[in-house]
Order: sequence, then structure tokens, then C-alpha cells
Amino acid sequence: MKRYLVLENGDVFEGEAFGASGEVISEIVFTTAMTGYLETLTDKSYKGQAVVQTFPLIGNYGVIPEDKEGPAPSVSAYIVREACEEPSNFRCKDTIDNYLKESGIPGLKGIDTRALTRILREKGVMNGLITDQLPSDMDKALKDIAAYRITDPVDAVTVPSVEEHDSAENKYTVAMIDCGVKENIVRSLVARGCKVFLFPASASVSEILAVKPDGIFISNGPGDPEDNKKTIATLQELDKTGIPTMGICLGHQLLALAHGFKTTKLKYGHRGANHPVKNLETGHVYISSQNHGYAVVSDSIDESVASELFVNVNDGTNEGIRYKNKPVFSVQFHPEACGGPKDTDFLFDEFTKMMDEGRN
Repeated sequence: MKRYLVLENGDVFEGEAFGASGEVISEIVFTTAMTGYLETLTDKSYKGQAVVQTFPLIGNYGVIPEDKEGPAPSVSAYIVREACEEPSNFRCKDTIDNYLKESGIPGLKGIDTRALTRILREKGVMNGLITDQLPSDMDKALKDIAAYRITDPVDAVTVPSVEEHDSAENKYTVAMIDCGVKENIVRSLVARGCKVFLFPASASVSEILAVKPDGIFISNGPGDPEDNKKTIATLQELDKTGIPTMGICLGHQLLALAHGFKTTKLKYGHRGANHPVKNLETGHVYISSQNHGYAVVSDSIDESVASELFVNVNDGTNEGIRYKNKPVFSVQFHPEACGGPKDTDFLFDEFTKMMDEGRN
């Protein structure tokens, strides 16, 4: 069956339907990751977005439930060049087509994803309509598509109430503000002896401090960081406690906003597993996994308050901040990325070291 993508600029791509049936308007973004498609589908940072895979063949190792980063897909729709119908992997439990059907996520295959990606790179991220029938009134449809906005995505993906995740040792107590956390962030902390309390993004300072945390963690998540006013205010209060703090992705941006810095929307974002980042303290370059459409404005960083820790080698945008005279740092990329690479997972060790020092 035919299925179409109608972009807000009027471009139309005709392909084939797979996954669930249904019509959806969403923001269209692309990722250059060659593997880790299940992690992509279940990454809550994609809430409100349809993902285009630039790698041409998706689904060749099937669906492996243990690799999920969330309980269900968070993408609005999924767009690929080719969806493998006969996956081969000893851990495979299902096909990508069946998984999307069961999850209610429409897919579009058989289009020129390279051409689509070039449009998004040249003209910037835009909204699109995935549909089985082209609109009879295209002018009205284009207005509806352009009017779409992602609203309150963090509220939609954060935990509804506090969750506890124990480790074998429970050496550290970490209070994590969940803005849409990837499960491997929790696993990475638990593996290092942390008992992790997942708090809703709306949690108050008193609720967070009630667990007597050795460290505070702010997770990744979807949407415009500036929309999270309450969480930003909470971080400003928590900052006064001197508790060691780490943030990833959206958490990195929220910490920056809490310190008076600025964020901006990127033309087409950074999404993929091959982004080089340079540590300005050591000069070392690492390959990182990333998924974000916003970035901290480097020129807005007050040098009396903080310094840039990492920068993106490709475009020079900020990728990390270390705050002065306090045990606080954050990174824009994902050191825990299960789809790889894991060059920077030592940053979790740096966080636990800060917690050790905070006890002395």
C-alpha cells in the first residue's frame, strides 16, 4: 500500500506503508547512526518527532527487547529506505514491521532518504505529514503541517512517581531528575554502585533532598529546553547545596539555563553515532553518540562561572561545560550510548569520583 510524506515546504515523497496504519503530523529529523535502530525508536528524546534513518537497510538484526532504551517507541513515525523482512540474529525476537504495528507507530519505506536528508540539511528541520491519502486541499494541509508544535513533551515521558533502582552495593545515592531518561544511563550508574532514585521532572527541591543524595543527575529528554521553567528553577535551588551534579543532553542545557546561559535551536541538529567532540582540557578527541536539536550558545557562557569542557569538532558548537568552584559538569552527547560508541563512558566514573570527594 502506498504511503506519503508531505513536507511543510510542499515537497512530497511517495513510498510504501509498513508498521501501523494511521496519519500523523510531526517534526521530521534524521539520524546518521548505522546501528542501534531499536535504541533510536525507544529514545524518549524523539517524542513528537518522525525519524529518518540515513543508513539504507534497517531491521536486519530484528527486534531485541533487551536493547530498548524505554518501554515503547517514542517516535511519532519511522522513515527508512528499506525495512528488512527477514532479520538474522540469535537474539532476534521480532521484525521491525511487527514491532511498529504492535506499538501503533506508522512507518514509511521505499523513499529516497538521501534526497530527504539533503532537504533537511539545506533548508533545516521541518514538519511533515505521513499519510496514506494525499490531501484533497493541499494549501490547507500545508498550513496545518506548518502549525504543528511539540508541546509539553517532558511531561509526557517523565516518570509519574518516584522509582528506585538498586545496585548490588548501593554505595552512592543518586537523585535523577527524569526528563526522558535512556535506560542505559540508569544501568551505567547502577553498575558503578549507585542506588538511583528517578524523580518526575516536576519534583520539588524538598522531595529530591529528602533521599539525602550523594549526587544529582539531570537526564536527557525531548523538546525546547527553555520550556522547562519549573525544572530550571529547581536546579537553581539545588545548585546552592553544593551536591555533586552531572547532566546529559537536555540535562546539560537545563543546567546552562539555570546558570543564566542561553540555548538555541540548531538548523538540523546532531543525531547519529559518529560525532567527534574535543575535550578542551586535554586536547583529546572522542567519537560520540548524539541526539539533540538545541545547543548551548558558547558565547553566552560566563567565564567567571564556567568554562567549555567539550566542543563539536565539526561545527564548533558547545558539547560540555564544567562549572567553577563547584562539583558540577554536563555534556551534550551520550556517554552511555548502547548503539555505540562508548569512548566517553569514563565520565560516569568522574561523577562517582566527585561523590567520593563530596563525602570527605
